Amino acid sequence: MLFSLAPVLRGFIAIIISGASFPLCGVMVLRLNLIPIRYMLMHGVILGGALSLAASLPLVPAVIAVNIVMVLGIVCLGKGQAFGFGYASAAGMIVSMAIASLIMHVKNVPAKDSLSLLWGSPFALRLYDVMLLLCIALLLLLYLAANFHNILAVFFNNEIAQSLGIKVKFHYTFMVLLIALVVSVAMKLLGAFLIDSLLILPVLCAGRINAGRFCGIKNLFLLSSGMGLAFSLAGYVIAVVCNLPPGATISLVAGVIFIMFNGVLK
Repeated sequence: MLFSLAPVLRGFIAIIISGASFPLCGVMVLRLNLIPIRYMLMHGVILGGALSLAASLPLVPAVIAVNIVMVLGIVCLGKGQAFGFGYASAAGMIVSMAIASLIMHVKNVPAKDSLSLLWGSPFALRLYDVMLLLCIALLLLLYLAANFHNILAVFFNNEIAQSLGIKVKFHYTFMVLLIALVVSVAMKLLGAFLIDSLLILPVLCAGRINAGRFCGIKNLFLLSSGMGLAFSLAGYVIAVVCNLPPGATISLVAGVIFIMFNGVLK
């Protein structure tokens, strides 16, 4: 009966899409050692939210635009991968928060309104948000399907991939942009603080299985997607039935299962 309600149904569809697709970006984050960039993108969410509130702009497009600009900025500034996505991403965090603070002060935007973006809910999604999420998921799947062998080479060794004629910088930048898109949209689902429950934890759990029984990046992608879908469905159903916050419930389910995996699959 509850799933017949439009907000609950839209959230359920969005959770299915995100649970299956977000962990695919999580594999990219871990394999390319892009952990620091997540924090920069989360700060970009606050800056995008401040701009949206100050200029009365649509929230999600504003956040996506800000994060894309920040990603392109650190790609251009970085002399190498370690610098570009390490020190430059730290600078991006500082600058984005400084600009957000100035905007909130000059435009009299209440800080609590911007910080509320850190806690999302799938119940608040509109049809437009679900369609945008679906488009990003399809883009991610198409990119992986069309460039899987090139992605494997980039994961393995950049110099070898470059010697094989693969456009390493293009693929690297494109994957980082995909991560930026996912983080920007995920904050509407779970909130910026809980993004890792669908971006990172499914990949870590899948990695435990992958190391023990399977092998290969392809299996890691498939297992991560399956784990993310399972976390999402379990957490969302529990949240709806027990009248709990979906984002926190999904994150708790993911965290508990991760702890169990680390205890069982040592």
